[in-house]
Amino acid sequence: MPKVKIPRKSTNIDMTAMCDVAFLLLSFFILATKTKPPEAVPVVTPTSVSTKVVKDEAIVVTLGKDGKVFLMLNDRKHKDDIIDDINKTKGLGLTTAEIAKLKKLDFIGMPFSKLKSFLDLSESVPAAKMDGIPTDSTNNELADWIKSVSNSFAGESIDNLNLLVKGDNAAKYPAFKDIKSAFKKADIFKFKIVTNPEGIPADSELGLHPPKPEAVK
Repeated sequence: MPKVKIPRKSTNIDMTAMCDVAFLLLSFFILATKTKPPEAVPVVTPTSVSTKVVKDEAIVVTLGKDGKVFLMLNDRKHKDDIIDDINKTKGLGLTTAEIAKLKKLDFIGMPFSKLKSFLDLSESVPAAKMDGIPTDSTNNELADWIKSVSNSFAGESIDNLNLLVKGDNAAKYPAFKDIKSAFKKADIFKFKIVTNPEGIPADSELGLHPPKPEAVK
């Protein structure tokens, strides 16, 4: 009886389909992945027990260990209004090109007196060489910035403001107190402090009796 040779099935179609799926998944993850917002200066935050996650869309005041203060306007919805307001209220006299450059900066860390010349530089300046925003009792320019932040929320609830303070663990308390004074001068009394989360001790009251989740109505 003659032997019948059964042809092998080609796997080219299956392999092509799997390659397409893998490529589509890779494209999806690349497009969907969020990049971490840049930091003004490296900050070692204090630890705390917390389950809340910091949102990207926020106004972040960063306090370095050397006492320098930087402002990050990550709230894209209000960023342009904040910068336009500070230029108007403080009479900075920035040109259209300088305002456009300021709006593109990841963070702000210069006093008003040097801001214009800083924006006219052709090369970028690292945060370590910036003066920082003045926050002392005689010249608290951070208060002016926060006031412009508040003004940008005109017509909507200020409760929508997500204001964060990210301070280095080695920073001195007077520097943090100056930041609080800036908020108070701008009539802002609600803000959050960014910390490094740590686990809840198992033998603590919170660990033994964790809060029950509230029902969503």
